[in-house]
Amino acid sequence: MSWERLTVGPVQENTYVLWNKNKEGIIFDPGSEGKKIITLIEKRGVKPLAILLTHAHFDHIGAVDEVREKWGIPVYIHKKEEDWLGDTSKNGSAHFMQRIVAKDADHLITQEGELKIGSFTFKVFETPGHSPGSVSYYAAEEEVVFSGDALFSGSIGRTDLYGGNHELLLKSIHDKLLNLPEETLVLSGHGPETSIGAEMDSNPFLSGF
Repeated sequence: MSWERLTVGPVQENTYVLWNKNKEGIIFDPGSEGKKIITLIEKRGVKPLAILLTHAHFDHIGAVDEVREKWGIPVYIHKKEEDWLGDTSKNGSAHFMQRIVAKDADHLITQEGELKIGSFTFKVFETPGHSPGSVSYYAAEEEVVFSGDALFSGSIGRTDLYGGNHELLLKSIHDKLLNLPEETLVLSGHGPETSIGAEMDSNPFLSGF
């Protein structure tokens, strides 16, 4: 497997593209600058199979429709945020004097468990706190987790937006993410990659765990 990070938009959101040896790919959180994302995918010769959203905040969904329509691929999101894609108050764009919306998702994630798309297999963890429907996608064979805005290098997600809950976020990180192998690479929604072990050792927000 190979992956690449693109940092896009005014708040420097991380969009990820993961692909296998057959050049089939998964796109995570196409947040903005759709042409930039499409150009990278075409340059790498990747054939996308789906878009997986960790959550529906505006900075993670701004290029969803452009990318989806380019390849006619389905979008996955947690059921708790199924109406956020079209609601500027819930997705936060209204608070930043913007109107960022996307069409409805094609598939709703209703519970934790295994998600198979083509040759890809992810374990879906519900990791609410940053938002009610936040999820993390763990690829065990690749030893990588796409954590959205739950866990960052040296930090955690903000909880002052609609539906945020600080205590719940800490519980999500502790119960779900910190139980992954320490060598697991954490690909976050903002900032550089890190590892579960590094965050257990040095993240100041997790010092009580």
